[in-house]
Amino acid sequence: MRSLGIAGAWALEPKVFPDERGSFHEWYRGAEFREATGYDLSLAQANCSISRWGVVRGVHFSDVPPGQAKYVTCVRGAILDVVVDLRVGSPTFAQWEAVRLDDDTRHALFLAEGLGHAFMSLTDDATVVYLCSTGYAPEREHGIDPLDPDLGITWPEGITPLLSPKDAQAPSLAEARRTGLLPSYEACVAHYEELTGRPFTG
Repeated sequence: MRSLGIAGAWALEPKVFPDERGSFHEWYRGAEFREATGYDLSLAQANCSISRWGVVRGVHFSDVPPGQAKYVTCVRGAILDVVVDLRVGSPTFAQWEAVRLDDDTRHALFLAEGLGHAFMSLTDDATVVYLCSTGYAPEREHGIDPLDPDLGITWPEGITPLLSPKDAQAPSLAEARRTGLLPSYEACVAHYEELTGRPFTG
């Protein structure tokens, strides 16, 4: 796994083995994950979303603790996957990184608790699957406007973003910070340290 510029975010770039039947690759390996992160991925829920061209989902995040870590890949089509550092006090607070995930390279992205997640579908029927460390809990789930100019995510040109009403009405980063919605870096680091102290389960 390759560490991104935001602490707590990694990209997996697996070796794909194609032949006349199709292809095979390993999109998650527990030992490799623990070597990179220092802890195991706790799996509580697996999600699948299908999006038409131009759909933007996010920026989504959860209260920490417990937060919700995500391990994401695109099994059909292509997306631009974005991780945003929403941890107040983090050295990279308000910074973001984008990684293309598609059904050719088969790359995957992991983002730890406290980081925001969003993506834009670059094809019709882009199918995204992701493993989550905790189950969906609406009272702990929040969003940031993915088009917030102060956040400044560079979405692909020539595509009009299609948002859900909920995402379109999400607060700006400044509003979320002012109202105390964002997780603190201190709480996130304490949570990561607690995870690191757990025994390896393979």
